Amino acid sequence: MASVTRRPTLLPSALRVFDLSLGQMLWSRRSLFLALLLGGPLLLAALVRFAAVADPAALPRINGQRIGGLTLFGMMMWLLYIRFIVPVLGVFYGTALIADEVDDRTITYLFARPIPRAAVLLGKYFAYLACTSLLVLPSLVLLYFLVAPIGERGIGAGVPALMADLATLVVGLAAYGALFAWVGARVKRPVVVGLVFAFGWEPGVLLFPGYLKQLTVAYYLQALVPHSMPSVSPVGSIMQMLQPAPPSVAASLAALGAITVLTLWLAARAVESREYVLEP
Repeated sequence: MASVTRRPTLLPSALRVFDLSLGQMLWSRRSLFLALLLGGPLLLAALVRFAAVADPAALPRINGQRIGGLTLFGMMMWLLYIRFIVPVLGVFYGTALIADEVDDRTITYLFARPIPRAAVLLGKYFAYLACTSLLVLPSLVLLYFLVAPIGERGIGAGVPALMADLATLVVGLAAYGALFAWVGARVKRPVVVGLVFAFGWEPGVLLFPGYLKQLTVAYYLQALVPHSMPSVSPVGSIMQMLQPAPPSVAASLAALGAITVLTLWLAARAVESREYVLEP
C-alpha cells in the first residue's frame, strides 16, 4: 500500500520559514538601515555625556531647571523610540514581509512549496520580531548607561523602569509589525499607507480629545511607558491637561494583544486568499 505524503502543518512550516528568514534579515540592507537609525540616539547620548563631563553647566534645561540623566533618558525613550523608531521599523519591516517577495518576483516560488501560505507570513513575521528586538533592545540598554549617570548619584533606581521600557519596545514592535504586515498583504503601496498612518493619522488624532485615538497603536503603547510624557513648552502642557486619563496598563496590554493577533490573522487570511499576479 502506497504511503500518503502529508502536507506540513502550519507551525512546523512557520518555524522553517523563520529559521531561513532570520539570517536573511540580520544580514540585509534593512538591518544596515536599522543600525544607522539606532546609532543616532547613541551618538546623541554620547555627545550629551561628553558635554556633561566637560562642563556640568551644559546639561539640558527645561523651564530653567537642569534635568538629570534619568529624566533625559525618559525623554529620549519617549521621543526617539516610542514616537519614531518603533513605528518606522514596523512600517519598513512589516510592510515588506510579503511586498518584498512580490517586488522581487519570488512569491510564486515560496507559494509553490508544499506548506500553508500563512506559514510564510508567520515565519517572516517572527523573524522580523526577533531581528528588530536583537538590535533595538541592546541599543536602549547602551543608551541608558550613557545617559542615566548624568547628574545622578546612582543609576540603580532606574533599572526597573528600564526593564519596563524593554518590554514596551517588544510589545510595540509586535503590534506595529502585525498591523503593517496586514497592510503589506492587502495594498500595492504599503509603505506610503504605513507612513501616513504612523506619522499622519496617529499624531493628529492623539492631539485632540475623542474616541478616535482608540483607533491607534500609539494611544495604548504610550500608556505602558513608565516615564512621564515630556512637556517642553506651555502649549505642550496645555495639550496634556486637555487629554483624558490614559488607559490602564492591563487595558493597554489587552488592546495591543488584540491588535497584534487580529491584524496578524487578517494578514494570514489575505495571503491565503489573494492571487498574486506578477507584473511584467
